[in-house]
Amino acid sequence: MTDFELFEPKNWIELQEFLFNEKDHKIDRFRSPYAYRGVYDAEFGLEPSLQRMGRKPSKVEGTMIRNFKKYSPINTLTDDYNNLWNWMTLGQHHGLPTRLIDWTHSPNVALHFLTEDMDTYDVDGAIWMVNYVALRDQLPEELKTPIFNKDIFYFSSTELQQTIGNSLEQLYDFSSRNANTMIFFEPPSLDDRIINQFALFSFMLDPDSNPLEWLKKHPKYLKKVIIPSGLKWEIRDKLDQANITERIIYPGLEGISKWLKRWYSDKNKLK
Repeated sequence: MTDFELFEPKNWIELQEFLFNEKDHKIDRFRSPYAYRGVYDAEFGLEPSLQRMGRKPSKVEGTMIRNFKKYSPINTLTDDYNNLWNWMTLGQHHGLPTRLIDWTHSPNVALHFLTEDMDTYDVDGAIWMVNYVALRDQLPEELKTPIFNKDIFYFSSTELQQTIGNSLEQLYDFSSRNANTMIFFEPPSLDDRIINQFALFSFMLDPDSNPLEWLKKHPKYLKKVIIPSGLKWEIRDKLDQANITERIIYPGLEGISKWLKRWYSDKNKLK
């Protein structure tokens, strides 16, 4: 089995050149087919939050989504947005463990999440990259046909509702009839965070499967950038200069507070 591509930059310039080197030669534009996920520890894999609970995901997923919907404000989602995929998105967005994995179209947003916590600057971080355009070849025919017919790269939540269904029962039935795979979809603009984070989600058809182990069996879709701990401060400062900060990532008072706390912290007094 061929290993997936690993890259470890020596400096900021090498890092930026690697992250922004993707070009769509068909249209002669720098358009990347990759989704990016930044993690502060290079040892972290790609387990979704539902798997990190220690329970079997398929045994608790239904109960958690049911109760999240039950206890949420009645008007949280309007009729136009009231489907399973938007409820998953909303839950993920507010800390509910789900089968979803957060990604971004922006390499620099991924770098922000990698350097957001200054207490982790003593360990190497990483950016995971998945080619969601090429990954369409792994879709089941029921999904591959509509996505290629429309010439789109990933689904919307409405399109998932139309092709897979609008309930967990339908999702599990669809999963039982098709080989396990990773599917990407773009959430609706439920709030400014989703917009500013240039958000994208993935999920496995089988919620009990390990996404990274599946990707290792399809290594041509996967890359990993190791970010040396010694580069983190430079990355953080240059992201701030580029206005990739908590003020943008988390619009509102929470983001301003996070940004000011980090901005005025003394790096020499951190661990």
